[in-house]
Amino acid sequence: MMTQSLYDGCNVGDLVVSAISRGGDRVAFISDDTRWTYRQLGALISTVIQALTARGLQRGDAVATLSANRPEAFLITAVAYVMGLRITWVNPTSSEDDHAYILADSGVRTLFVDPLTFSDRARSLAQRVPGMTSLLSFGPNDGFGEDILAAAAKFSPERLVPQAQPDDICVLIYTGGTTGKPKGVVHTHRVHVAMIMTEMADWDWPAEIRFLALTPITHASGAMIMPVLLKSGTYAMTKGFTAEKFVHLVEEHRITATFLVPTMIYVLLDSPARQGADLSSLQLVIYGASPMSPTRLVEGMKVFGPIFMQLYAQSEAPNTVTVLHQHEHDPVHHPERLASCGTPCVGTQVKLLDEQGQEVPEGEVGEICVRGPLVMKGYWNKPEETAQALRLGWLWTGDMARRDADGYLYIVDRSKDMIISGGFNVFPREVEDALSQHPAVAAAAVVGVPDAKWGEAVRALVVLRPGATATAEELIAMVRDRKGSVYAPKAVDFVDALPMTGLGKLDKKAIRARFWQGLTRSVH
Repeated sequence: MMTQSLYDGCNVGDLVVSAISRGGDRVAFISDDTRWTYRQLGALISTVIQALTARGLQRGDAVATLSANRPEAFLITAVAYVMGLRITWVNPTSSEDDHAYILADSGVRTLFVDPLTFSDRARSLAQRVPGMTSLLSFGPNDGFGEDILAAAAKFSPERLVPQAQPDDICVLIYTGGTTGKPKGVVHTHRVHVAMIMTEMADWDWPAEIRFLALTPITHASGAMIMPVLLKSGTYAMTKGFTAEKFVHLVEEHRITATFLVPTMIYVLLDSPARQGADLSSLQLVIYGASPMSPTRLVEGMKVFGPIFMQLYAQSEAPNTVTVLHQHEHDPVHHPERLASCGTPCVGTQVKLLDEQGQEVPEGEVGEICVRGPLVMKGYWNKPEETAQALRLGWLWTGDMARRDADGYLYIVDRSKDMIISGGFNVFPREVEDALSQHPAVAAAAVVGVPDAKWGEAVRALVVLRPGATATAEELIAMVRDRKGSVYAPKAVDFVDALPMTGLGKLDKKAIRARFWQGLTRSVH
């Protein structure tokens, strides 16, 4: 008699084991002075698993990492994949308030901390999140918790045996929400396996991969680690981005592939650091997370060559909704496609639907909707928001687009009130909530405005209370302190009143129109 398990797919832990056995003595990770081969990575995963098992952790337990980009952060993620732990990815650039909320909301009991960067934050979070009962560090720390690497060193490597089932929760990724609080996107192992397989099948990987990550590995670049490892490539990572750092690392490690948000590409194009540099090893620049200026894309192709590939996705359907391949970047025969986000990735169903769930005709605008194994399970403990996003048998992305005769999608606007600045999602309500906490602020409205560097810049319109005073600088600093630098407005306009609709609601459309007038699309 056949059982359902006969047709179950693998879990991400199975893919980790496969990558390690394939890679052998090749270099898997590079970061500063750290070099790990695949064999060393496998041994570390095994010994950390034994140390955590001895401390009572088991399949289904909730853990998180708070770390800058370093291989140890992925080590814990790989351990979670193999053990079947439920791991929450925490953006290192977020504010302490957001960190505390995310850890409490996701029920994390064990937090792994980068002691070089987040010792003070770890102590504070331990006080603010009572349910978090264990702090563990990657290496020696100054007394806030146990060094899990030292504990693991007492064990000998053993064969890795993945524990998860395909429908077990693999990862929680937090994204902003209209309520002012981030919401956790729930991904099963099935979702991440679908993402990894699609990345491997439908992207323009070079024959020999030496990948450089400069954006946080809690985001898109981290979701690219597994395909690199499964192709026995080398994954190099560093903390933060500068043009000088990028050029140095590409030259030093002969980097062949990287992921950059458009803002980073603009910085590189404008920087004298690349003058005279040998960047000839680059064969693939993946860009995404926000729209890119077609004019600057053409400039980039002239500087770096025809090596650009665009991805479009969102946390709810990670990394592989659509792709614009290298050969589709054709400024001579199809210059219009440089404004496109490409065509659906292999294995992903994508349609443009109207509000009733009917597909719109070619050339008309509809909401990008996604179906298939890539789609999230839902939002953590948010059934109403889950039902709204996953209705009529589709994931509704909130992105509005049109499709041309050849099937290419062109994003024209977002139905959700979201700003994408430098590749990071900023939800205006969260900035408005922060601004409203200032005693001098009577009302605030936040929109994204076109910006040559950031794609979109956060701009705030503020109405002050009668007789009260505040400066733009202090409001910007307050938001930066409470929400992080990404959310901080680039400019604040003081106005007498905010525009309202006939129903008395804030008229965001009218505000945006002031800044986007004359442009062909409402994203940049």
